[in-house]
Amino acid sequence: MPDLATGRHRLPLLAVSQALKEVTHNEALVLIDALLHTEIENILSLAPVPTDIDIGKCWLIGPAPSGSWATKSGHIAIWVGGSWRFVEPQNGMRVWNKALNRQILYVTGQWISAPVISVPNGGTVVDIQARATLIAILQFFRSTGILAT
Repeated sequence: MPDLATGRHRLPLLAVSQALKEVTHNEALVLIDALLHTEIENILSLAPVPTDIDIGKCWLIGPAPSGSWATKSGHIAIWVGGSWRFVEPQNGMRVWNKALNRQILYVTGQWISAPVISVPNGGTVVDIQARATLIAILQFFRSTGILAT
């Protein structure tokens, strides 16, 4: 039987004459719930010890993960109560990082966030600080696709 899943996020699809359709349907709902306006708690390389109050919470798996997250670097880990579900990020995916209090974006195989840009405090004419600030802003807008490269 072919793999019955959606193309992008691998959400499970129901099969004709499938027994226990509610299991497949509920699994799809869990993934949709986590992926719709995704909010991650933090970026970690070692799985936290979640409890029942953590059901539905997500974490972004950092570099060199170990334990139950081994081989899942860059994936989103969803605690569903008793086990983890993993979602492979797709180009253009945006998530809210609660720990950083800002959005991060998945572009060409890596998660990026807006740079912290210092406010120029130089003189009254265009100076090195002002140019550096403008360059940083333009580079970020280009990397996120807001401006063409």
